[in-house]
Amino acid sequence: MIHFFGEPSTKVFAVQTAKGLSSEDTSKLIWLFGNQPKINAASLDAFFVGPRAAMITPWSTNATEITQNMGIIGIIRIEEFNAIEVNHVGFDPMISQKYTSLNQEMFTIQVEPKPILNIEDIAAFNKQEGLALNNEEVDYLENLSEKIGRKLTDSEVFGFSQVNSEHCRHKIFNGTFVIDGKEMPTSLFKLIKKTSQEFPNDIVSAYKDNVAFVKGPTVVQFAPKTADKPDYYQEKEFNSVISIKAETHNFPTTVEPFNGAATGAGGEIRDRLAGGKGSLPLAGTAVYMTAYSRLEEERPWEKGMKERDWLYQTPMDILIKASNGASDFGNKFGQPLITGSVLTFEYDEASIPFDSSEENKTTSTNTRKLGYDKVIMQAGGIGYGKIEQAIKDKPKTGDKIVILGGDNYRIGMGGAAVSSADTGEFSSAIELNAVQRSNPEMQKRAANAIRGMVESDENTIVSIHDHGAGGHLNCLSELVEETGGKIDLDKLPVGDPTLSAKEIIGNESQERMGLVIGKNDIDLLKRIADRERSPMYEVGDVTGDDRFTFESKTNGAKPMDLALSDMFGSSPKTVMTDNTIERNYTNAEYSLEFFHDYLDSVLQLEAVGCKDWLTNKVDRCVGGKVAKQQCVGPLQLPLNNCGVMALDFKGKEGIATSIGHSPISALIDPAAGSKNSIAESLTNLVWAPLKEGMKSVSLSANWMWPCKNEGEDARLYKAVQAVSDFAIELGINVPTGKDSLSMKQKYSDGDVISPGTVVISAAGNCNDITKVIEPVLQKNAGSIYYINLSKDSFKLGGSSFAQTRNSIGNETPTIKDSAYFKTVFNTIQDLIKKGKIVAGHDVASGGLITTLLELCFADTQLGANLDLSGLGEADTIKVLFSENSGIVFQAKDDSIEALLSSKNIDSLKIGTVISEATLTVKNNGMEMGLNIETLRDTWFKTSYLLDNKQTAKGLAKDRFENYKIQPLNYLFPTSDSISLPVRSSNDGARPKAAILREKGSNSEREMANAMYLAGFDVKDVHMTDLISGRENLEDIQFLGAVGGFSNSDVLGSAKGWAGAIKYNEKANTVIKNFFARPDTLSVGICNGCQLFMELDLINPEHESHGKMTYNDSHKHESNFTSVEIQKNNSVMLSTLEGSKLGVWISHGEGKFKLPLSEINYEIVAKYGYEEYPANPNGSDFNTAMLCDKTGRHLVTMPHIERSIFPWNWAHYPSDRTDEVSPWLEAFKNAKEWVINQK
Repeated sequence: MIHFFGEPSTKVFAVQTAKGLSSEDTSKLIWLFGNQPKINAASLDAFFVGPRAAMITPWSTNATEITQNMGIIGIIRIEEFNAIEVNHVGFDPMISQKYTSLNQEMFTIQVEPKPILNIEDIAAFNKQEGLALNNEEVDYLENLSEKIGRKLTDSEVFGFSQVNSEHCRHKIFNGTFVIDGKEMPTSLFKLIKKTSQEFPNDIVSAYKDNVAFVKGPTVVQFAPKTADKPDYYQEKEFNSVISIKAETHNFPTTVEPFNGAATGAGGEIRDRLAGGKGSLPLAGTAVYMTAYSRLEEERPWEKGMKERDWLYQTPMDILIKASNGASDFGNKFGQPLITGSVLTFEYDEASIPFDSSEENKTTSTNTRKLGYDKVIMQAGGIGYGKIEQAIKDKPKTGDKIVILGGDNYRIGMGGAAVSSADTGEFSSAIELNAVQRSNPEMQKRAANAIRGMVESDENTIVSIHDHGAGGHLNCLSELVEETGGKIDLDKLPVGDPTLSAKEIIGNESQERMGLVIGKNDIDLLKRIADRERSPMYEVGDVTGDDRFTFESKTNGAKPMDLALSDMFGSSPKTVMTDNTIERNYTNAEYSLEFFHDYLDSVLQLEAVGCKDWLTNKVDRCVGGKVAKQQCVGPLQLPLNNCGVMALDFKGKEGIATSIGHSPISALIDPAAGSKNSIAESLTNLVWAPLKEGMKSVSLSANWMWPCKNEGEDARLYKAVQAVSDFAIELGINVPTGKDSLSMKQKYSDGDVISPGTVVISAAGNCNDITKVIEPVLQKNAGSIYYINLSKDSFKLGGSSFAQTRNSIGNETPTIKDSAYFKTVFNTIQDLIKKGKIVAGHDVASGGLITTLLELCFADTQLGANLDLSGLGEADTIKVLFSENSGIVFQAKDDSIEALLSSKNIDSLKIGTVISEATLTVKNNGMEMGLNIETLRDTWFKTSYLLDNKQTAKGLAKDRFENYKIQPLNYLFPTSDSISLPVRSSNDGARPKAAILREKGSNSEREMANAMYLAGFDVKDVHMTDLISGRENLEDIQFLGAVGGFSNSDVLGSAKGWAGAIKYNEKANTVIKNFFARPDTLSVGICNGCQLFMELDLINPEHESHGKMTYNDSHKHESNFTSVEIQKNNSVMLSTLEGSKLGVWISHGEGKFKLPLSEINYEIVAKYGYEEYPANPNGSDFNTAMLCDKTGRHLVTMPHIERSIFPWNWAHYPSDRTDEVSPWLEAFKNAKEWVINQK
């Protein structure tokens, strides 16, 4: 039976039940749906868009689970349907469909799953399904069929295509290259591996797992003692490994940007979860490269190449939707994104540079169209594990094969194979069918189960892999590759009953992990998974027979039954034959008199301009271990290119990471492009003090190249050779990477080739996270210095300047002296560790002038007087716009000069800092003055234009107008240094606190740590503990409801969480009893604030209750802002009255909607400025925090628990020497109050 709730003209909820609904259950559902009424009709005749009838959505799974927790029995499915006009087309046909009516048969499926097919003609099947098998592979399969004496099944041919695709097997990187008739001496893969052979340094695992591991420091694990029940947090030392990984999702993001980028981010996180026997993700990075965005007409550099009839999405849409997708996944999973990069580029080789003569053309045998029409979306990240768990064990016969995570759907079919081909090669139906869809909350559940095993005293996982390309076929076959395994087809969870056997075992539904565990060890994992609400399926056994089999125990069907050697041992050696093609790109024409026009254009390129449109929507603080992210200074502008994460809450050990790429210089000289890419990553990373300087660095190299196009394979070989040689010369390694070698977009009127690109991700152990240098000049410090690390002359080829002139150029700078580069890097590291450098920035996109301006942007009334004459280059355009690898830094004083000189480092003192917003630049006889504030707005403009596409109510304009007039300024409660309190050693004397979390919560560790530091013993409590009766909170006096996305925000933030408390008898009793006691305190932060407000716990005496609702911007807001503590009666915050403090915010529904006048509320804190974006949500009365009349129960949208340490703050006063920030006082006050109740 199907029941309808809602308003037919806007939105309807369809609830499928096994029987009728009682009046009590109907009332509960009306509340759950936001007081939407039940519609007393069996059908609704109107046009709607909703999920495909055959596909139970993740949204439905969450909604149905919510109803179960609310005590409603018998609900099968709930789906959401939006009313539309008859001609509406704006929906994803892979997961949605148009309905002409909603009725009792709408979920009835008449489609029978397709039977297992025996393939008669493998070549025809290959073409029909878009499997991208080459002729040799088709021949191999035909011979295999003959060898085993039967026709191969559709699953076997499909499976072979996935596990042996270029995407999965890297056939080109393992292949033989013949360039200009000469066979190259080694493969690309061997060139990269050579770096680790020559300089293994601290490598623990390379090229044999989902991630690379390098040895990390000894750090302190802060986790519950056990993970399968409510238990208290404890500290325990372990020897760590650092994980490094980057993964591209180019094809899916080109076709469907939101889900393509979201699942790219999710897949890369799963790679880090699957390292060794399990490891933990810590922070993410992201890179986006597209064709020009064409945001407005007046962007002359975008006129050089004609706009295409885009296959799927416009570049502007891709930039917005892809970044939304990656941000959404990280936000909901609970992983901060701490650094990244953007590049837009296109170039018609038949065109000429602006203001140039017709003869000034590119010379080559033919001309091509270049551009990132097939986009690059790279998701990367860092994490950690335990050194004793860093290497997988070999499965043993009898071990169990287990899957954690969600159901199978007809999603991502053939993604591995289709990703290995040029976009546009197959039909749009095949290409759309190959894109996965994301469910971050499900992945979080599975990750929590793995976390519980990793943090246990003994982790009994034998081996673990993620489900990505190729689905079960790839994941499970890799798990048993050395032994063999048998999977029971009937035990694989199915969310779509129409799936064939091939679709069940080959789909790429995301958020699943496969693992092997001993049969005697499975019970602990099951208890942890159940507590975390992570679906877990025991699907098969390790056999030891070296076969890989899927078989249905109910009917005996075998869609796959092959020897592993037949499945994997097939592909013939790839031979890449190519010739070197010389292309002489023309230089840009320019004149100094147009300098200001050139600068305006360069500052508006996406690669150079402000990235606020990216950082303002992605969580950069979750987890409480972010030590350095993108935004800096009083104005919180995204200028920092080095991300740093703490490895624990105790010390100064962490991981630093950065990104580098230089694909346009690589068009001129692929070797120079590779060196410049590594150099950029290192000049970004150098500002974080690394344990052993350069030796601590490891690199990930991700290759995106248009292989099998004339001249490109030769260029690729040179590029890889250069990465290998340069890394070895620097004494560092490249222990991980990935390749995507079909970077071409096919159109009906010709192809567009993406420039061959290597993206370098650098990472290393930062052994003092408190000493990371930021790109903000300091007004009361020493001189400004410049070092040219390239040791090359200034050249404009491959620069952003050349790009704005519709040119590439024929000369590009490179790194001339690797030893010198290494010396400079290590010397700067030493100076940072000694406190001799106070500000610093790399020279890269936009050249030296951009670096100098950016150093002045993040504060008010900040500028510099500079003289560049000592650089010895009379051409001022070259000096200012060339992108020679270099750094600019400000010294504490001039004492550094002697040390630099003793190392034979050619540094030039170029100027001094001034307290006005002007940049004066001299070069020989030329002198000019630049207005910082005007140029900062120019630099911000592209961000504003993009932000305007993603932000509601015209608030992007408000952000643009207000960002420079809302500087952070603070008033601390004391001028004294704030010390970390000493924790009592008397167990009995410590009061008891608990954190309360739900599936989808992601902020429990930082909340628990704040309580722990204040002196509490802290218990980890999950909602399953309350619902099951395992926990009653009777010994708890301080309860913290944590932040995150409980139930993935289905039906509203914290709505499902509140429903589980409001309508589940056991949970309701526990919470009511806790709040009824006079000796208890509580704090709800972010999602916890939404929970307590939804439950009316803050003003229970009001007839009309305040609620939390969507931000005015209608998007997630992430910002480091400030709040002013009002005169208040809060137990936690009354002692901070009058303070104005910095604090993180990160939320999508953070607006306090308060129906009564202000006098009726106990407003504890207001935002530092009333206007957006300092007030990120538009809350009534500028409210940031509220408490109840007693002062015992506090709710706050700002994340005070993520702002506990000075290094947590995105801008902390440099003259303070605090061990902790003033926010810890709130938790200390709670402890003192609780103790005084005894």
